[in-house]
Amino acid sequence: LPAGLSQWFPALEVLDVSGTGLTEMGTELLSLPCLHTLLAKNNRLGGPGSLPKGLGQAPLARSLRVLNLSGNRFSEVPPALLQLRGLRSLSLGGNRLHGIPPDIQELHSLEFLYLGGNFITAIPPELAKLPSLRYLVLCDNKIQSIPPQLAQLHSLRSLSLHNNLLTYLPREILNLVHLEELSLRGNPLVVRFVRDLTYNPPSLQELAGRTVKTRNVPYAPSDLPDSLVRYLSLASNCPNPKCGGVYFDSCVRQIKFVDFCGKYRLPLMHYLCSPECSSPFSSASQSSTSQSESDSEDEASVAAHRMQKVLLG
Repeated sequence: LPAGLSQWFPALEVLDVSGTGLTEMGTELLSLPCLHTLLAKNNRLGGPGSLPKGLGQAPLARSLRVLNLSGNRFSEVPPALLQLRGLRSLSLGGNRLHGIPPDIQELHSLEFLYLGGNFITAIPPELAKLPSLRYLVLCDNKIQSIPPQLAQLHSLRSLSLHNNLLTYLPREILNLVHLEELSLRGNPLVVRFVRDLTYNPPSLQELAGRTVKTRNVPYAPSDLPDSLVRYLSLASNCPNPKCGGVYFDSCVRQIKFVDFCGKYRLPLMHYLCSPECSSPFSSASQSSTSQSESDSEDEASVAAHRMQKVLLG
């Protein structure tokens, strides 16, 4: 940074030095008591001495509200940044971070945290101790699981987790009652659901077994070989309340979207006896009106974009 910056602009509030090839920011930064926004994206910051010493004790530590260091070369979150207690927005996307320090919990005023495009493998439970956090972006990392403590982020509105290594979500995430956006695309969780939506046609043995079960064809153990008696005992009832069918080995794996705070649905796997059962206008046998039937009809009428909001982000 140029020498004498604080003398020339003592009341400077916004400083943008993005894309200037900076490798370090000098002590002149510490003498800007009114600075509330510092943008230093797409530089070469990240080595020793990139940030001035005494940053946490300078007037800047109290005045700074927005700090964007995305597109640099930081391999860890600089400890000095964790002393900027007035920060409301912190962006460190596109760096070389491998983790999130537990001391991130010290940034009590933080509302926006962007850590996408790094090499982060785990989320520390301490992240849940940010009471004001509204937007959390952790996309394009290598995260394999979500700590259940994240459910304590009661102010969270948006959670971006796409392009990670997630295979499941903790049930506690349902407690994020104010969450409006949940991005999961590009995770094994979603890819597996899509890949498994296949249907292998039933064998002749299964077709015969389904007929015996659905039409209540009487039989006694003495009428059939033991292997067929055991086979018939393994019939599973189709969960579609409008279908009286059964299945044995051949079933349709399908996503069932469970209501999440009335905003969108979370995907859970369930199994149907045939592809026709996924249609709300199935011609299968009708059952009397029940709560489960109403739920099925409601599920079928959910707008597609509400489902995609979970799967596609």
